Amino acid sequence: MSYKYETHMHTVEGSACGRSTGKEMVRAYKEAGYTGVFVTDHFFNGNCAIDRSLSWKEKVEQFCRGYENAKEEGDKIGLDVFFGFEYCVDAADFLVYNLSKEWLLKYPDIDKWEPRKAFAQMHEDGGFIVHAHPFRERDYINHIHLFPRDVDGVEILNGGQLREPWMNERAKIYAMMYELPVTSGSDSHNAAGLPGCGVEMKTRIEKPVDYLECMRAGELTLLVEGKAQE
Repeated sequence: MSYKYETHMHTVEGSACGRSTGKEMVRAYKEAGYTGVFVTDHFFNGNCAIDRSLSWKEKVEQFCRGYENAKEEGDKIGLDVFFGFEYCVDAADFLVYNLSKEWLLKYPDIDKWEPRKAFAQMHEDGGFIVHAHPFRERDYINHIHLFPRDVDGVEILNGGQLREPWMNERAKIYAMMYELPVTSGSDSHNAAGLPGCGVEMKTRIEKPVDYLECMRAGELTLLVEGKAQE
């Protein structure tokens, strides 16, 4: 038996680029045969849907609604839902796992911290970090930023880049150069037409660190359009 997980997913509640609610996304993944998802909405220093003029507490409460709505629906229909967020450093994106709303409330303005200081705090408190689509090229990206000593893995297959395979290929080379664990994610924003990326594993994730351990052990099967990649 195997278990399929989405590692990179957005909701309209938390991400300005999101097109479907947390509940809609969860139902779509359940129908597509996934066991679970990580909700990774864009944080305040990225393409976030939250009004930046609000207090820190208000911003965090609103930001987490996509995850909370997804978790509520997932509990109803039998899909595991885990919390994460996509932290931005000058248009470079990093998926952060194994932290929580309570953790965010503890660190006001962490979106404005010096990046390596923020990453160190995340690690100190049990979080882990995956560099998402590190070689993406877009008009809004002026420079490619790499932090090979501060991340726990690299997303070498991104569903948003399937028509631009060289970007994923460069991410794979980067991971190999620094001997970093690798993973795959759909980067989905819309419940209609999921890219079908993510990972498949032989053991069910009980807590986010289970995903990290399998990634480090090389026990993830990377998926693209529902098919295993070597």
